[in-house]
Amino acid sequence: MTRPSIAPRTLARYGAAVLSGVAVWASFPPLGWWPSAIVGVAALTLTIRDAPRLRAAAACGYLAGLGLWIPLLSFLRGGFGFAAWGALAAIEALWFLLLGLAISVVVRARWWPLVTALLWVGQEFLRDRVPWGGFPWGRLAFGQANGPLVHLAAIGGAPLVTFAVALAGGLLAWALVQRPGLRPALALASVVAIAAAPLAIVLPTAGTDRGGAPSSIVVAAVQGNVPRLGLEPFAQRYAVTRNHAMQSMRLAREIASGQRARPAFVVWPENSDDLDPIPTDPGYDPVSSAMIRAAAADLRVPILVGAVLNGPGAHVRNAGVVWSPTSGPGEIYVKRHLVPFGEYLPMRGLMTTISHRFTLIGRDFVPGHRAGVLTIAGTRIADAICFEVADDSVVRQAVTGGGRLIVIQTNNASYERPGDSGDGGETAQQLAIARLRAVEHGRAVVVAATSGVSAMIAPNGRVIARTGVFTPALLDRRLPLRDPLTVADRIGPWPEWGASAAGLIALIVVLARRRVRQDVEDLNLDSTVSIEERV
Repeated sequence: MTRPSIAPRTLARYGAAVLSGVAVWASFPPLGWWPSAIVGVAALTLTIRDAPRLRAAAACGYLAGLGLWIPLLSFLRGGFGFAAWGALAAIEALWFLLLGLAISVVVRARWWPLVTALLWVGQEFLRDRVPWGGFPWGRLAFGQANGPLVHLAAIGGAPLVTFAVALAGGLLAWALVQRPGLRPALALASVVAIAAAPLAIVLPTAGTDRGGAPSSIVVAAVQGNVPRLGLEPFAQRYAVTRNHAMQSMRLAREIASGQRARPAFVVWPENSDDLDPIPTDPGYDPVSSAMIRAAAADLRVPILVGAVLNGPGAHVRNAGVVWSPTSGPGEIYVKRHLVPFGEYLPMRGLMTTISHRFTLIGRDFVPGHRAGVLTIAGTRIADAICFEVADDSVVRQAVTGGGRLIVIQTNNASYERPGDSGDGGETAQQLAIARLRAVEHGRAVVVAATSGVSAMIAPNGRVIARTGVFTPALLDRRLPLRDPLTVADRIGPWPEWGASAAGLIALIVVLARRRVRQDVEDLNLDSTVSIEERV
């Protein structure tokens, strides 16, 4: 007996679902086509609306998730292999399966474009938190750095930007199912209305705080580069630290010759020292400590060093350390949002059995427990380390805690390959998120990366200066210091919580109404049958 073939319409629906995910991916670097996310949301909504059953809607959601996550996470194949790439893409696509189910329930209800936008926010709310602290990557908002919608971040953060993208996509889908004569006008009006909304936003202006602190300072970032790709460079003792020390000494020479202005402080990236340089820590390394001390002495200004610190116990910490040229190590920020399967290994026994690559994670990192507010050269900064740039609360708490300038210390060497330009992959995606954070908090951002891309970003999200990848480089710019908090800072996480709760309530109401309607239909059917039996 032959198996029934899949109907052409079903194949077309599933193909459209995959393409809708690809369209969302196209809004991210390297393409950066921000309107394509709106088209992708609309296409997914229409394919789900066309699905005859919940199972088909779930399949559409999952296929759209694969269409997004497979190309978006392709940077994993170099450092972690195809198995890790495929597994993470398959897992993250499950959230789109749930989204597909939810949208299928509400897509014919009244005000469904609004409700579907709320469900997009709710899906990201859950995905950003579970499991293992969540994976806040690939959010709709993070593909909008090149478009006008990014400015909504100053009002409601990344969740409001996601909501706007999803609402524009929902309205576009709604327009396309109306009367044919109205479709072009309605589609154009819906997208223009959403995209034009941020034009009325006025970002906070630079100023001084009550203590008369300066309104701008010169900051330098050092990109020392790494000797090889992947996780292995940091097993080579001292190589990365030496690279950053040498570039810092080059900076000191250029300052002495008048080629560059002396910065208030210098930023080294995450993992610029992978051997503990703190003399009071157990098992500290005196050689790496001496290299940092010499670089700070040459510069005559503090360095914010990205270091791996020993302890507690057999664990390690990923930290930003303020290193004074006179007194050595001072304030420390320990990374709070760690990367599962990168900085610590859940289910270690099972994972190392599945893939030998996981044995490279020799010791688990432990998270810090306080916001990344550090004082360096008299300036309060908001420090975040690598993956934390995608975590709303980590950056926001550092800013509301007093940070006047945002610093992102990062190590992207495991995700890039020779020949990359830095305009695609993890590095460029991270830079796009940093641009959104600049707008969201009204702060300039310094991105310091071991192998690139390092960058200086203005408070409006514009990239002032940037480096290439896999090359030693120096950046220095005068950047504004800001005290005013944006609306997004003042209201905090409430827009995301509110939108997620509203989406859940709407979903429950639609399900309840559907159940009542079904009960009424069953009752009417039973009454009709009873009358016929009597007759």
